[in-house]
Parts: sequence; C-alpha cells; structure tokens
Amino acid sequence: MKLFVTTFVAICLSIVFAPCLSPAWGYQSDAVQAVLKDLDEAIGQKDEYLVRKHAHIQELQKSLERAVEPMEQYDLYEDLFEEYLHFQADSASYYLNQCSKLLPIEGRADLEEEVKINRAAVLGVMGLYADALHWLKGIDASALGADMRIAYYHACRTCYGWLADYTIEKREKQKYLADTDLYRDSIMLFASRELDREIVRAEKAALGGQPDEAINILERLLKETDDMEILSYLNYTMYEAYLAKGDVSKQIYYLARTALWDMKRVVREYASLHKLARLLYEQGDIDRAYKYLNCSMEDAVACHARLRSLEVTEIYPIIDRAYQEKVAHERTVVGGLLLGISVLVLLLIAAVGYLYYWMKKLATMRRSLYDANKQLQAVNQSLEQTGKIKEVYIARYLDRCVSYLDKLEQYRRSLEKLAMASKTDALFKVIRSDQFLRDERKAFYRDFDKSFLELFPHFIEDFNRLLVEDGRIEVKPGELLNTELRIFALIRLGVTDTNRIAHFLGYSLATVYNYRSKIRNKAVGDKDRFEQEVMKV
Repeated sequence: MKLFVTTFVAICLSIVFAPCLSPAWGYQSDAVQAVLKDLDEAIGQKDEYLVRKHAHIQELQKSLERAVEPMEQYDLYEDLFEEYLHFQADSASYYLNQCSKLLPIEGRADLEEEVKINRAAVLGVMGLYADALHWLKGIDASALGADMRIAYYHACRTCYGWLADYTIEKREKQKYLADTDLYRDSIMLFASRELDREIVRAEKAALGGQPDEAINILERLLKETDDMEILSYLNYTMYEAYLAKGDVSKQIYYLARTALWDMKRVVREYASLHKLARLLYEQGDIDRAYKYLNCSMEDAVACHARLRSLEVTEIYPIIDRAYQEKVAHERTVVGGLLLGISVLVLLLIAAVGYLYYWMKKLATMRRSLYDANKQLQAVNQSLEQTGKIKEVYIARYLDRCVSYLDKLEQYRRSLEKLAMASKTDALFKVIRSDQFLRDERKAFYRDFDKSFLELFPHFIEDFNRLLVEDGRIEVKPGELLNTELRIFALIRLGVTDTNRIAHFLGYSLATVYNYRSKIRNKAVGDKDRFEQEVMKV
C-alpha cells in the first residue's frame, strides 16, 4: 500500500511540473542562472528603486526652489531633464521647456544648441523621429564646441538608429543604417575620450561582421569602468557581438546584465528586457519571458516610449498566448491530479477501514489466543501439579503398603508366639484390642498431612483467606491438619465425593456433610463456589 501511494504521488507530481521542467534550456549555465536570479530580485525591488529615484528628484526640485541665478536654475532644470529623459518623457520635455524659457543666458550662446540637441533626444524617446531630425538638421555641427559636437553626433546616431529599428521598408532601413554608421565614424574622429572611441569601434566591429574583435575590446572596457550607464551600454553591445556569433547562451547572459543595470539605473526606456523575454520564450522559459515582458510593457507605457511600446506589443501576443496555454494546461493537469488524489483518498479511506476491520479482528483473535494460552498454561500447571501429587502419593502409598505389611507380619508373629506359649488370655486381649488400628490410622493421617503440606506448604494460610475472620481455622500445637482441614485437603486433591471422604477419614456421611456445610457457611465470597475456589488454592 505504501509503495502504491508513493508511486502514484510521484507520477502525479511529474505530470504537473513536466511542462515547467521538460525543456532542456541551453542557457542554464551557472553564470546565466546567477545573473537571471539577480535580475529577478532587481525586478522584485523595482518599487524600492523608484522610491530612491523620486527622492533624488525631490532633492533637485528643492534645490531649484532655492536657486536664484539663471545659470544655476538652468543647470538644475537640465539635471531634472536628464533624470526624466529615459524615465518619463513628458516630464523631461517639461523641464527642457523650462530650460528654453531661461534663454538667452549671458555668456552662454551654446546653450541654445544644447536645448535643440536635448529636444531631439526627448522627441526620439517619444517616437517623434521626424521632429527630432528637424531639430538636429537645424544645427550647424561645425559651429559647435568639441563636447557639444560629440553630443550632437551621439544624438544623430541614436535618432537614425531608432529610425532604422522602426522602419520596415528594406531600402529606407539600409539608408538609415548607413547614416547611423556615418555618425559613428564622426564620433570616432572627433571624440576626445579614448573610451568613446573604443565603444564605437567595438560597436562597428560587432555590427560589421567582426564579433571577436568587438568582444576583445568590450571585455577590456568592462574591467575599466564602474559607471552604470556605460556598463549598460557595453553589455548591450556585447549582446550584439554574440548575436553575430549566434551564441544564444551568451546573448541571454549579456542581455540580462544590461537589464540588471537598467533596473538599478531606474530607466524605463530600454530594449534589453523585452529582447531577453523573446530569447527566453524561444528557449522554453515561458514564465520568465511573460514576467519580463510585462515589466517592459509597464515601463514603456509609463515612460511614453513609443518605439519600445511597439517592440513589446509585437511579441507580447505570442508570449501571452503561450503563457495562457501553459497556465490552462497546468490547470487541466492540476484538475486531473486533484481528481486522482480524490480517488486515492477514497482508496486510502477504504484501505484504512479494511485494515481497521482486520486489525480489530486480529486483536480479538489475539485476545482469544491469549486467553486460550493462559488456560493452557493453567491446565499444564494443573497437570504438572497433578503429576507431582501422583508421584508423591504413589511413593507414599508404596512405602505405607510395605510398612503396613511389615507391621502385619510382626503382629502375626506376636500372636503366633502367644498361641505357642498357650497364653490364651493374653492372645484374646490382644485380639480384642483396637489400639493397633488406632495407631496405624493415626500414623496414616500424620503421613498424609505431612505429604500434603509438602505439596501445598501455604494451604492453611490460603484456605483461611477464603473464610471470614472469625471463622478461620487454627491447628493445635503438634498437629499438622485437623479434621476440617483434612476434609478440604482431600477436596483440593480432587476427592469431592462425600462417601469417599467419609470412608477415607473413618467418619459417617452425616459428619462429613456437616463439616463441609459449616465451613462453607463461613466463606467470604459466593458460598456455592467456595469448594471450586479451594481447588484453586
């Protein structure tokens, strides 16, 4: 029964969890599992990150309230714009408008171009790519300072990259990709920081069919920086390199790393998480894919990031349908399992009832066997005692017979001597005397008493316990048993017939009967069962 239950439960559990465990996921290396676990925890802590983000924004807003100088106000508006740019696009647009209202600021003519670049950036996040290009085309790059020019090239590359991602028509897509690559070249040409040039070089290698070169560059750069924004970008570029190599496990790993930094940076406009969801879906991890896609959708909507919303919407119905089918399948299996468990419970109840019936029956049989065994032991003990009694009395009987024969022979010779001596008077005197018989009977009773008490040394004490206190029998000094005790000693030996007892003791029937009645009336318990209790002593 126990083996049956264990096997049944194991089969049911394997049916329930088979859909979740059956795919042999290719990405399940220790490193991948560790980063996915970290990402799950980060998504679970998203509300905590948001609280810290809003706290930082509130600090900037409080500083803004205290600011008096236009340039100080402009810097705080720009900081708030940067905080909101990839977090909440409409708020970023609001603070950018506040920056624009402060222009012109004395001594900072370049700020107008900076506002245009930032406006293009926020319009791009909102999916208004034509408007973003309009603002960018209105800027003369040659008139910009070195840092502003790099910012301009980054904005142009980003905007054309978005257009390439958004465009379906192949020719237009290639045109936008070419423009994106041109601006990468411009960044490499004019960037003052080695880091900027190396990042672009790695990006060009990853997208240009040289993924190994890109990986070598990126691995080195990842060791040289701890800036979360740069780490996010480097990990995403590493994903693109492994995408070119076709290594799915590494793609998942670096997309997860990118998404992890995006969560910690508290940005809502990102590409990493929904692309990771697609890869996990293709690998069979539907639960994680569904969770990551929901998170991406929530963030894209909250940020008003049009492109990201469209990207999520493209894959969402597929993963949602797969997830619903999986849930429906699991519900069906669970329903079947519950039905099976119900049947099993009924079978167990029946089995328990059946076992209880047989256990009760077995207990009754054991009790009967115990009673029978006890009775058998009593019978064996009684037989053993009876055998012992027989041995003792047979030996005593033989000794008594031999002794009696010897005494008869002596009595005969004494009579013969008296007859031969012609002592007629003495002979008649001896013949008429019953002294010989009295002596022999007395010796016989003494021998009987001694033999009986050897067999039952506690008979007198046990016998008296059956009598009331004032009816108990005490033997006289020099006596072993008196007449009353001798009668019940015979009964203890199994001689219950009054005739035989009277003959044995040499009394009349009435005398023996009176003795038995008198003692029985002094019994403590049931008088009718008194002699049966004596036989148990």
